[in-house]
Amino acid sequence: MLKFVVRRVLWTIPIILLVIFMTFLMMKAIKGSPFRKSERAVPPAVLANLNRKFGLDKPWYTQYFRYVKGVAKADLGPSLVLRNQDVNGIVKEHFPVSAELGGLAMLVAMLIGIPLGIISALRVNTWFDYIGQFMSNLGYAIPSFFTATLLIYFFASKWQVFPTNGWDSASAKVLPVLALALFPLTYFARLVRGQMLETLQQDYVRTAKAKGLRWRRVVVVHVLRNSLIPAITAAGPILGGLVTGSFIIENIFGIPGIGRYYVTSVSGRDYSTVMGITVLLSILIIVANMFVDIMYGILDPRTRDVRS
Repeated sequence: MLKFVVRRVLWTIPIILLVIFMTFLMMKAIKGSPFRKSERAVPPAVLANLNRKFGLDKPWYTQYFRYVKGVAKADLGPSLVLRNQDVNGIVKEHFPVSAELGGLAMLVAMLIGIPLGIISALRVNTWFDYIGQFMSNLGYAIPSFFTATLLIYFFASKWQVFPTNGWDSASAKVLPVLALALFPLTYFARLVRGQMLETLQQDYVRTAKAKGLRWRRVVVVHVLRNSLIPAITAAGPILGGLVTGSFIIENIFGIPGIGRYYVTSVSGRDYSTVMGITVLLSILIIVANMFVDIMYGILDPRTRDVRS
């Protein structure tokens, strides 16, 4: 297992370099300059000085290797649009909010979705299973922004139970977390239910029942453990997606997360901010996938020899 983890860590280096390179090329493909605004003209001399100051007058490969060197030193560079701010400061201030939002949504999704899938599989073709499947299909099809709109209308505007925006209190976090958690919640429920139904039909489960083992022990030891492997596999990418793709929910509820800065940085051609946030989120997804592989080895010891 240790050998596998070390190898995966080493493999992250070329992946991160490739992510930086692709993001760098896409940002270079956007026409214009971060210093040239439509509402005011920038004198050519001033524009040349700004390009020279931030190294934008250098060849593209020089800019790329210069940025990679900075990333290796944990320096994501200065913002080209926001005055007297660097990308490290922006990430330090706003990323914890997005991470908390995504983490809480993931926690809610797993605490509700996985038990819902387990109970639906154990009570297949009952009223609980039918209701659970109906709610799962409904939640799976509804986009998060529509869910957020419904939650705001009923719980904030009509019933006035929770506030409509902000992130400064526990009550303000309820609606955005629920809106973001609905899709992964229903996904976990559908995934676990389907996997458990398949596992219940396996020969080793029937053998365990034939030997007279208690049904609860069969479910916990044999069925549940193997059925959770696909859920653990999906947990890593889903967590990364919740943290990196929460900018719609952040905009709807006025949450001061990193998503808003990512969108505005792309439109404002703030190269260093876009690349810095992209690198950070890529590392997050890579670490999440690595955690998934480690959990694979814990849940299914047979994979240790293959993966190490």
